[in-house]
This record gives sequence, C-alpha cells and structure tokens, in this order.
Amino acid sequence: MTHEHSEHDHKNVLKGLQSADSIKVIETIEELRATGKASDIPILLEMLHLSQNAEIKSRIIALFSNLKESDAIPLIVEAIQNQKYAPEMKELVSCCWENGLDYSKYLSLFVDLLIGSDFLVAFEAYTVITNMTTTIDQAIIDQEIEKLDQAMRTTSDEKKALMLDVIDFLPSIGF
Repeated sequence: MTHEHSEHDHKNVLKGLQSADSIKVIETIEELRATGKASDIPILLEMLHLSQNAEIKSRIIALFSNLKESDAIPLIVEAIQNQKYAPEMKELVSCCWENGLDYSKYLSLFVDLLIGSDFLVAFEAYTVITNMTTTIDQAIIDQEIEKLDQAMRTTSDEKKALMLDVIDFLPSIGF
C-alpha cells in the first residue's frame, strides 16, 4: 500500500469494493495492494467478515499479510481484540507474523491468545511472539513468563510445548 493516488482517485477505487461483481471486487482488492492506505483496513475487515466469497476472503488476507506500513498495526490489533471478528481470528493473527511488522508492544495480547485460544490460533500467536526481534522491557517479559507459568498448570500438552518454547524465547528479547 502506498500513497500515490489523489484522495479523489482513491475514493473511486474504494467504490469498486461495493460492486456486486466479485471479479470487480477482487480487482479492486489487488489494486489496493499497491495503492491502498491503512485507513482502508476497517472497510476490508468488514468485507472479510461479511463476504461469503472464498476468493475475496483469501485476497483480503493476502493483502493483510503483505502490509508494510506500521500505522496498520493498531487497526489489525483492534480487529483481533474485537469479538465480532472471532471467525477470522486465526487468519488475522497469522497476518501479524507474515507481514513482518513490529507487534512487540502487543506481546501481552499474543501471550493471552496463546493461553486462551484454541490450538490453531494459539499456534499463530506463538509464531508472532517467536518472530519478535525488538527488545522489550525485562519487567514486561517477566510478567508474561509468570502468566505462562500459571497457565501451563491447566493447559493441554500440545499448547504446553508452545508455552515452554515461548518461556525459553522471551529472555532473548528482554533488556
């Protein structure tokens, strides 16, 4: 997504998302991969949530997986925290590690997802955490490790393995 179009051109592009023609919608999503803005994310989230078209859904996820602007991060995080988008949770969380943006200030959210979600979402959250490279305050790291230690007492064996891995990993990004 870049900012090369005028505001008027951009509004015209967005109109393509409202087309009844799924081919036109898909073409518009592809155009947004090049010309879109972070402010388009709420519209695309709504489409992802409401569309019955698997191709449209997959194109939106692909766009989110290729985001490069850090101003998109809070919008994706907000969607992950919104119960309304629970059906899209696994895909939204996987976008976070696929797009390579820095979600380190949301470490606590991803630890909570690792602890409280089903295995598929937990695995995506685990992947986001273990791909973090930005250093995080040691007090926050210690707090999250403590949370994981507590949760390990009552979780499944498959999630326990992920949690142990995260507990081993977190000190490497602490400062």
